[in-house]
Amino acid sequence: MKIALVHDDLIQFGGAENILLALHKIFPDAPVYTALASRKWKKVCKEEGIELKTSFMQKLPFAEKLNRYYAPFLLHALAFESFDFSDFDLVISVSARYAHGIITKPMTKHICYMNSPGRMFWESQNYFESESFGALKGVKALAKPFLALPLSWLRNWDYTAAQRVDYFIANSKTPQARIKKYYGRDSEIIHPFVEVEKFSNSQKTVGDYFLVLTRLASWKKVEIAIEACTKLGLKLKIVGAGPDEARLKKIAGGNPNIEFLGHIIEEQKRELLFSARALINTQYEDFGIVPLEAMASGTPVIAFEKGGALETVIEGKTGEFFPEQTPESLSQGLGDFDPSKYHPDTCKTQARKFDYKHFETQIKAFVKMVQSH
Repeated sequence: MKIALVHDDLIQFGGAENILLALHKIFPDAPVYTALASRKWKKVCKEEGIELKTSFMQKLPFAEKLNRYYAPFLLHALAFESFDFSDFDLVISVSARYAHGIITKPMTKHICYMNSPGRMFWESQNYFESESFGALKGVKALAKPFLALPLSWLRNWDYTAAQRVDYFIANSKTPQARIKKYYGRDSEIIHPFVEVEKFSNSQKTVGDYFLVLTRLASWKKVEIAIEACTKLGLKLKIVGAGPDEARLKKIAGGNPNIEFLGHIIEEQKRELLFSARALINTQYEDFGIVPLEAMASGTPVIAFEKGGALETVIEGKTGEFFPEQTPESLSQGLGDFDPSKYHPDTCKTQARKFDYKHFETQIKAFVKMVQSH
């Protein structure tokens, strides 16, 4: 059976890209189709032996830097509809925006692994409130009125494109609900994975700090952890960088208990996870891998009580929840938090339910089901 893989774009390195690489590991002969790829990703594909197919967007001026700003001109939709999959029996797209918009002939099955229907199309109010727009901050106020017409067209295109998909896989319950609401389609849940073995080779030790590990963007609400730890006099280490970093450092105000570590290597990340009192997860994620990495390290999680954390964290056994996205709500749980209540082996056992092998088994079983129909 000839299989092709499709991805929105290959610019950054995140959870969606990990899913793509995992799928290529399962189906190593499958070429990867995408709107455009960065130099780093071209190098990765060459090193991994991935046959990369890009669209006409690869040749656009400053394609890598301006990729997201080309969206209002409807180029991504045209890019994915321009690919020809006539030679393939099955296509698996990994989509959060456009990749599911490919067109396949009746004899070619299309499975879409949907991380989420495009938030810019369907939840534009929240999307634009949470976006920093990088170096183009001045366009934020103009974005919504300027994009009203193209977003209306894209919603219609997105709905139509979703009807062409033969089977949907959702990465968790939250996007599953969106797929049903926006597309009227059912889906099977196959959770993303954590590479448990990377985090399970050391004994758990409890240090004197709490840990935040995330990209520093405004919608992540990292200030909640900063303000709560400042109020309680607790040590907090923040790993990550992003457009919200300057604002967060201003909120921290030079507090010696609040430490910004920026980007770190994997070995340092594992050491910090092993020794943290707990990981603090302030954001509302559809799923979220970092809490699983913490549990794989034997470390409990204190998470905002919404989204993917509800599917991974077991309250009272592998962590706790705080109900409101406020410093006051988090402070109530942090003040009397006792890491000794949470056994490292219990945390690790929970993380193993989301191991790569489990993901691989489910994907293969799903593909086998599709083949039989």
